[in-house]
Amino acid sequence: MTTTATRPRGAASAGPLKPMILTKLMLAGRRAPLHTTPAAVGLEYEDVRFTSVDGLDLRGWFIPSGLSAPGPVVVFIHGWLWNRLGNVGGQVPLADKDVEFLPATRALHAAGYHVLLFDLRNHGESARKVPVTYGPNEALDYRGALAYLRSRGDVDPARIGALGCSMGANTALYGTPEDQPVKAILAIQPAIVPHFNRNFALDTFGRMGPAMLKPVDPIYRLLRAPLLKDHDPSVPARRLGATVVQYVQGTGDQWGEMADVEAMSAVTPSSLGVIHYASGGRYEGYRYVNEEVADVAGFFVSNL
Repeated sequence: MTTTATRPRGAASAGPLKPMILTKLMLAGRRAPLHTTPAAVGLEYEDVRFTSVDGLDLRGWFIPSGLSAPGPVVVFIHGWLWNRLGNVGGQVPLADKDVEFLPATRALHAAGYHVLLFDLRNHGESARKVPVTYGPNEALDYRGALAYLRSRGDVDPARIGALGCSMGANTALYGTPEDQPVKAILAIQPAIVPHFNRNFALDTFGRMGPAMLKPVDPIYRLLRAPLLKDHDPSVPARRLGATVVQYVQGTGDQWGEMADVEAMSAVTPSSLGVIHYASGGRYEGYRYVNEEVADVAGFFVSNL
């Protein structure tokens, strides 16, 4: 297998079209191109495809541990506008930064773990079904990934873990209670969407920003999708049972709220608490996954 050297770049300033572009991205996601593969960090991998619980075609990579006996696996669940590799900064009209999954993938592989990287619906190479729901419908993709992993003879179905960032963390919290057992979750900056959207709108558009969100729930109602006003990952988190969860939240996050993540942790039966990760903004908080690789791997070694 070969890796592509091209790495898309370019500032994503949208000017007066920014509200329209962000609304489209909010509803439809983004098919961020795959700019490399696990081969770039010396890992063999398989191109895989499987279906979500509601029948959507999903694409990803399975990185085998190389060990002969059935072993543990960690599935990565990416954030909004990302893909299975993480995020390449500067492609959308957000104050975003690079977030890379391959360093942690390599560390987990070295520790004897299989890894599954896959694209959620409306992202990467997976099928489209709008709108993006920031967890509830994406959980159907995650549960499809769990079913796929349990079907593999080289995976120990009692030793499955998940790592999710933002929407991906929400997805793990929504999906796991419906599809146990999942032994451990590393939830990096999950968010309550109405709170996140309010803060994002204020930060991006000023005092008039929240008023721009008023048409959102009517659109979701027309699309027969879960309403964003009802979004709260702490509700399913109450039903996680014996699943060990480590939450991570950036201290300088201008959009998500530490209090929300603390509240999720408080109702999670087997929570290890919240790591308050020093950050200058939301994306610096996500970078826990590629800047604290030893801690990421260590969490799964200890709990999976």
